[in-house]
Amino acid sequence: MAPAPRSRARSEGFICATCEATSLRWAGRCPACSEWNTLGPAPARSAKAQARRADGPPALALADVSTDGTQPLPTGVSELDRVMGGGVVAGSVTLLFGPPGIGKSTLLFQVLSSLAATGLDVMLASAEESLAQVRGRASRIGLVPRNLLAIEGPDVEAIEAAVERHRPALVVVDSLQSVSDPELGQPAGSLAQVRTCVERLTRMAKSTGVPLLLVGHVTKDGDLAGPRAVEHLVDTVLSFDGDRHHALRVLTSVKHRFGPAGEVGIFEMRDDGLRAVPDPGPLLLGDRMAGVPGSVVVPVLQGRRPLLVEVQALLGPGAGAGVGNGPPRPQTLGIDAARANLLLAVLACRTAVEVPASAQMFAAAVGGITVTEPAADLAVALAMASVITDTALPPDVVVFGELGLAGEVRTVPGADRRLVEAHRAGFTRALVPASMAVAPAAAPAGLVVHGVRTLAEALSLVQSEAGARGAPGTMPVWPTAPAAASL
Repeated sequence: MAPAPRSRARSEGFICATCEATSLRWAGRCPACSEWNTLGPAPARSAKAQARRADGPPALALADVSTDGTQPLPTGVSELDRVMGGGVVAGSVTLLFGPPGIGKSTLLFQVLSSLAATGLDVMLASAEESLAQVRGRASRIGLVPRNLLAIEGPDVEAIEAAVERHRPALVVVDSLQSVSDPELGQPAGSLAQVRTCVERLTRMAKSTGVPLLLVGHVTKDGDLAGPRAVEHLVDTVLSFDGDRHHALRVLTSVKHRFGPAGEVGIFEMRDDGLRAVPDPGPLLLGDRMAGVPGSVVVPVLQGRRPLLVEVQALLGPGAGAGVGNGPPRPQTLGIDAARANLLLAVLACRTAVEVPASAQMFAAAVGGITVTEPAADLAVALAMASVITDTALPPDVVVFGELGLAGEVRTVPGADRRLVEAHRAGFTRALVPASMAVAPAAAPAGLVVHGVRTLAEALSLVQSEAGARGAPGTMPVWPTAPAAASL
């Protein structure tokens, strides 16, 4: 395809016939979808469009803009309302994505049922399953309200017509990758189809004031499938994740235009659907065995919400020495393997703990929660040291802090929220980075906070207490560091 004249390229640009991406210059390959020979001259702007651009709306004083239309409508699912700042906003578009079989459709059906039970008309647009399949799954969850409407089929025009006709209080589209525009000529799920359908559905939601909840698929890496522009077009992006072999499900707001992002909701998957879990402590720590070497509790932040997670380590027989005649790489579950290997190296090089060269180290975050933040470094290292030395940590202690390669314990964000959650769960002592012991916020009353500067110092403190334990039922109290009274 020969390039268009240079003057036209400057004034009008070029558009891709596959993904409709625009470009100021002609190229043989589209920079957005990487298809060849798809860029053509963009259509000239009509005189009517130019006049409409000249007569655009005037600017308004921001102080005079009313916020009445941004009041959220509660969905009746408490953990979802927590994540979305109270509920769904009129005209908003929310995208929910997660791995297959995790419970996305179940969660949104419960939202529709909860709103329909209050007398509101709601609608489910099923682009993947037939209505008979949807009805069969719904009957396993509970009663189906009469004012829960449903349509089937992938045609985006049919969905728009149904919404215009009924004007429901909420519409769920399941799923985005199955919806298509019949005039586009591309298969459902292609970049052009996904982007075009999201743009059409977003315009419909804004013009009618009907909030939309869209279900999205994920790639094999766990990322949202489709063009990145979809995340910018919608108002809210929610991630729904969890381990299929555990009942716990985590809902996280990745993006939210009507409130703070990073909020987390916890659900438990049961035979009759998802149950909101306002206090996940019993699920995560209810079966914990106290006094076992290799067990440490760490308060992690899932978004902005603190959760108490048990980190465990186990030393088992190995198949021989690892690379460079060192110990084999740790086997992990729910913990980053590369970081666990780094922590084992810090433990071996910066402390007096002798790591067996021929033994295999195992480390896991139990309960179905994946721990990725560096704040769990100190807890993982102490769990490894505990199982190597066969010394159990006190059961009333929580630990958090990032470890550097020099063995230093570094500060982490959200210490106040972590300590408040630990105190609420009944823990009485905490090991934290020493640099955080001079923060102005006071620690919760009844929680003894001790700051440590290095991993060796933390190990010395724990081992000295283990050696100083006297008669059964007695346990010495850690000395409080001079600045640890406030955290």
